[in-house]
Amino acid sequence: MEYLSEKKISLIEEKANNIRTSIIEMLLEAGSGHTAGPLGMSDIFATLFFHSLKHDPKNPNWEERDRLILSNGHICPVYYATMAHAGYMPVEELKTLRKFGSRLQGHPHREFMPWLETSSGPLGSGLSQAVGMALADRIDNGVQSEKTIYCLLGDGELNEGNNWEAIMLAGKEKLNNLLAIVDRNNIQIDGYTEDIMPLDSLKAKWEAFNWSVIEIDGHNIEEISNAINKAKAIFEKPTVIIAHTIPGKGVKEFERDYTWHGKPPSKEEGKMALEELRTLGGRIKSEHQ
Repeated sequence: MEYLSEKKISLIEEKANNIRTSIIEMLLEAGSGHTAGPLGMSDIFATLFFHSLKHDPKNPNWEERDRLILSNGHICPVYYATMAHAGYMPVEELKTLRKFGSRLQGHPHREFMPWLETSSGPLGSGLSQAVGMALADRIDNGVQSEKTIYCLLGDGELNEGNNWEAIMLAGKEKLNNLLAIVDRNNIQIDGYTEDIMPLDSLKAKWEAFNWSVIEIDGHNIEEISNAINKAKAIFEKPTVIIAHTIPGKGVKEFERDYTWHGKPPSKEEGKMALEELRTLGGRIKSEHQ
């Protein structure tokens, strides 16, 4: 596995900021979509696609690639933006988000984008799909398989019972090739998770189903990378990374406010957000100034 140098960390942080900038630009153009979750998951997506994930934009159906399933498909602006910056499609195409005839739908659609592993939609379905892929990989390649099946989930999504059936089966089958990453941002569409359906102690819940649990700062590139490496070294059970993130990360006005779960910024709010991102919160001068 590639060493994560200070130079590489800086590169990934720069990619994450570029991804956040693209997210705001996309949402402004679309006039609809989700803001908080995509901004909050940008560091994890940047670390995956520019360091940890085994993939090839020039050969997206490469048989030996890792599989990535986005279960909470509504945060797809971060998925699309990351894939564009990684070379899967032109960055300019991002501005077609949610437009009639665009392949960039409000949830990822595999029919339009064949390099996606699945289409997303109903919350709670992604982990069951990932468990199926992990079982198939186990059947085809045995416990020595070098593929990792990633599944990204929202914490509010864990209200769905289908997840817990998948968690139970994966623990029973000891699917060490399965790695779940939970975006623990503590919000969902109509409030804060602990007010609506408390999840804590989330770590204890997963451990009770025979999963290895790693908790991290979801904005610390080194912690993200180290957690993924540790998960790959665990042989006897599946692993979940509980990534504590700040919804709306990168734009102070949006951070930790659940009302940004499912709405886009206005023109003025978008202008403010882009200025903050392009100047790294006022620390540098933007080329747009």
